[in-house]
Amino acid sequence: MKTPLLAFNDKGIYCAAADVYLDPWRPVEKAIISHGHADHARWGHKKYITHVTNVPIIKHRIGDIEVSGKEWNETFTINNVKFSFHPAGHIIGSSQIRVEHKGEVWVFTGDYKTEDDGVAVPYEPVKCDTFITECTFGLPAFKWTPQEQVMKDINNWWMENQADGRTSILFGYTLGKAQRLLKHLDTSIGKIFTHGAVENMTEVLRPMMDFPETTRITRDVKKEEIKGHIVIAPPSAHGSPWIRKMVPYVTASASGWMTFRGARRRRAIDRGFVLSDHCDWQGLLTSIKETGCEKIICTHGYTDIFSRYLREQGYDARTEETQYEGETGQLESNNEKDSE
Repeated sequence: MKTPLLAFNDKGIYCAAADVYLDPWRPVEKAIISHGHADHARWGHKKYITHVTNVPIIKHRIGDIEVSGKEWNETFTINNVKFSFHPAGHIIGSSQIRVEHKGEVWVFTGDYKTEDDGVAVPYEPVKCDTFITECTFGLPAFKWTPQEQVMKDINNWWMENQADGRTSILFGYTLGKAQRLLKHLDTSIGKIFTHGAVENMTEVLRPMMDFPETTRITRDVKKEEIKGHIVIAPPSAHGSPWIRKMVPYVTASASGWMTFRGARRRRAIDRGFVLSDHCDWQGLLTSIKETGCEKIICTHGYTDIFSRYLREQGYDARTEETQYEGETGQLESNNEKDSE
């Protein structure tokens, strides 16, 4: 029986021909990393290879590591196996990893989205024989409203709260979602204040992108200074003593899970905005079709339902267990949650 080019084991996705892992969840000698979220970029590997824009991100989150950066479409060879990074559109520095050996091509998406958010390099389809895809939102119920409309709704919500004399607190994950929100907030309405974890990550990313001015909330920032403005904070800040400084306030969450009203109620959030850094149902299906692949491996999300649907459409599709968590919440370096 032919050994697959990529195989799933207890450490991660393993390429035996190159003796290298893709986004491993246990310590290995050599790891090729798709992006900086904590379930994909973990501490403990001896050597890391990733896209150049992801290098400062994972150094900030993991610490002093041996890491080399590659450009988009730059081919690097390990034991005659060709690898290259291609834009995934998920967050800044997120990549699909293309693997080629003896005429066979596999693509591992990591996490990805097809909508151009104006922050991450937009997703590009990559032709392949086997496509390893997430399916975090692999249900027909998930259909994203264009970002332009969602951000208009968020800015209007901010203005309404300001008119009522209340501070707007918007929860978004520290790496990716927070910067997407920052980039598209209307600063003519007021000032943008940030939780320390959001500000720390944004400082790392500022050399790569022009973000609006933000003010870190410290003990020296008075409650009166924040009133009527907007605060970007990680979900972990909700219900914490830190948030009391913002009273009176209104809360909102920007997440794909806000599709379901029950999710907002469970999180005790006043308002939900459906904004995800992953593909919706149609985005997944379109991406798969554009690769021209014959085989599909579904790694995290609604794997069983989505792979069953793909088989009904004539694809050779199956699932594999991983420790990737999509938007269900993976621990960040300072105990916030991320990757939605």
